[in-house]
Amino acid sequence: MRKTIMSILMLFNLAGCSNIPSGTEAVKDFDVNRYLGKWYEIARLDHSFERGLTDVYTTYTLRKDGGINVLNRGFDKAGGKWKQVRGRAYFVKGKTVGRLKVTFFWPFYGGYNVISLDHENYSYSLVCGPKKSYLWILAREKTLSKPTLDKLIKTAENAGFDVEELIFVEQERSDS
Repeated sequence: MRKTIMSILMLFNLAGCSNIPSGTEAVKDFDVNRYLGKWYEIARLDHSFERGLTDVYTTYTLRKDGGINVLNRGFDKAGGKWKQVRGRAYFVKGKTVGRLKVTFFWPFYGGYNVISLDHENYSYSLVCGPKKSYLWILAREKTLSKPTLDKLIKTAENAGFDVEELIFVEQERSDS
């Protein structure tokens, strides 16, 4: 009986990993409608589920239940084909705070925290997961200007992310 209870508690703990790392804060005045659409991955910290992928982008659309559909897509050079995964995200602190939980494999959720954003044009964002080992620089275009990229990298560095480990994503293929 004790093992069963411990297993259930561990499952709930894993399923609720939608935290925000210490030293970071989700953006306020977040407008989900402006955030919807396609975002290209400019840079990321390495992790197994995107390892080896190029031309990565994500498309966000509204769900009828108030959440967000997430479609992540990238090209696997080694396999010579596109890979994709669909998920869904839900707000953690209300729709005006850039803090969400996202799942690709229910019931397991991870944090999706927008910690920097171009509030004027919604042209770039800096996103982290529940730990400082997850970081993405996203943009509406396949490239960012050097000053903007440098600013986002500095923001991440100041928050304690290991920016020396960033992988800069090739964005050369068409989206088909």
